[in-house]
Amino acid sequence: MQSGQIMVGAHEGVYVIKLVGDVRLNLCTSFDDFIDNMFAHDDFTDVVFDLHGAEGVDSTTLGLMAKIAIRALDRGCQKPLALSADKGIRHLLDAMGFDALIEVSDERRDFATETKPLKCKTPDECAAREKVLEAHRVLMSMNEHNAETFRDLVHTLERECTPMEKPSARMH
Repeated sequence: MQSGQIMVGAHEGVYVIKLVGDVRLNLCTSFDDFIDNMFAHDDFTDVVFDLHGAEGVDSTTLGLMAKIAIRALDRGCQKPLALSADKGIRHLLDAMGFDALIEVSDERRDFATETKPLKCKTPDECAAREKVLEAHRVLMSMNEHNAETFRDLVHTLERECTPMEKPSARMH
């Protein structure tokens, strides 16, 4: 599998997010920063996920896609569009309950915008863990199936993210 890349672009308030290759959590902090910047723009009107080049999408990336969809819907926008002809990716989106948040189509589209690779900085371990935790909480909020699927992972991450008491502090 080709290592993953996220390509982004915008034209007249429509943001295009192309996932290429095997998109994994190592891109999550940069992707989350992009999401915040995207919604900070007053001209934001819609988002399209182009998954035609995606070979794999991990649950953290799916959680961030759900975060985008929820924020867009909260803003009064229509459901974002996800484009993919890959049966495995379409099945994954369906199984996770994305039909409540996005429209899925197998069509190919040409966009008025050029997409460029998202500049990805290597996240520190704690920041990455926090983004993974947030993404999975979003997935859990979508439906009971996801809540059950990710409950143990989220509980484990929550325990790992809780600052531990320093040994020297217990000695006093």
